[in-house]
Amino acid sequence: MRKAQDLRAVLGALLLCGFFVAAPLYAGDEIRLSSAQTKAMGVVTAPLASSAATAGKGLPARVAIPNHQLHIVAAPLAGLVETLSVAPNQAVKKGQVLARLQSPGLVEIQRGFLQAATQAQLARDSLSRDEKLFQEGIIAESRYLAAKGRQAEAVAALSERRQALALAGLSAAALQRLEKGHVMSAVVEIVAPVNGVALELMAVPGQRVEAAAPLVKLAQIVPLWLEIQAPLAQIAGLKAGATVSVPAFQASGKVAQIGRGVEEGSQTVTVRAEIGQGAENLRPGQLVEAVLAVEGDGKHWHVPNSALVRLRDQAYVFVQTPDGFRAQAVKLGGETAESSVVSAEFKGGEHIAVRGTASLKAMWQGLAAGGE
Repeated sequence: MRKAQDLRAVLGALLLCGFFVAAPLYAGDEIRLSSAQTKAMGVVTAPLASSAATAGKGLPARVAIPNHQLHIVAAPLAGLVETLSVAPNQAVKKGQVLARLQSPGLVEIQRGFLQAATQAQLARDSLSRDEKLFQEGIIAESRYLAAKGRQAEAVAALSERRQALALAGLSAAALQRLEKGHVMSAVVEIVAPVNGVALELMAVPGQRVEAAAPLVKLAQIVPLWLEIQAPLAQIAGLKAGATVSVPAFQASGKVAQIGRGVEEGSQTVTVRAEIGQGAENLRPGQLVEAVLAVEGDGKHWHVPNSALVRLRDQAYVFVQTPDGFRAQAVKLGGETAESSVVSAEFKGGEHIAVRGTASLKAMWQGLAAGGE
């Protein structure tokens, strides 16, 4: 008890000297303390933590669907919605019928296709006849070339009509039946373009819709995006390709993009990750906690705010040495309520003071004052 009182008296005297003597302070100044003195002053140390050790624990994140995996299935023609064959959140396969549409416009396109098919056949027959006559020298070459041009135009018109039927949703089997049997139908079958999930139905049976009106919102849900709100201080050293995990749902992936802007209110940066492993355990719109594996670069370190001392716009930490402590200047890279990211040339095995830094600062100032 007497030793502790004596030590506090010495500290008080040193601090008093520091107030009245303006002496320069230098990083690297040694504060000599024994283990007993360190304990009596209430100084507590902790290992220096690299940015890989503590960054990104329990960060809030939102599950989202990548934009390129969203599909809006629309009505190819104006008509009446006859049936919808899917329900919201139902899984669908590529080619599965999603809806049926009654469209008079489809009949008109089929009629045009049949007319174009007839004209193409007539043009082929005419070209075949004129080719024989030209070879026998009965007709001039100009007539043969004219017949050849008409046949090419007829083939192009038929191809255009066939493409129009494909865009209208007519299947290859239905097109074949139309060519062979000339059987026309007013029903448009709208099918899923990809495997996915029907997120939303944007029409109801009995509704009249215009061409290009949205009917079903479809999405591929593997992989998924994870939009992570990371404090600016915790992304030092973070790079695209870093590992991201959602431990509560056994999901993981890689960082795809690191935002350049900072949210003014929260001072966070949006980090977007692509989740492939375990994506089926997540749901779009779900709020989760994510862990970022930030690779340490040997220059950025996480320290508790209690370890930092400031003097004349410069931040310092006290590094433990065999004989006591040494003041080490650091550069602040970002700060949260509990910790800060600093950059300095540490080796990585140091212990720093995380409690009792005020007493160490007083002794440090006192040493400088005494040296003056």
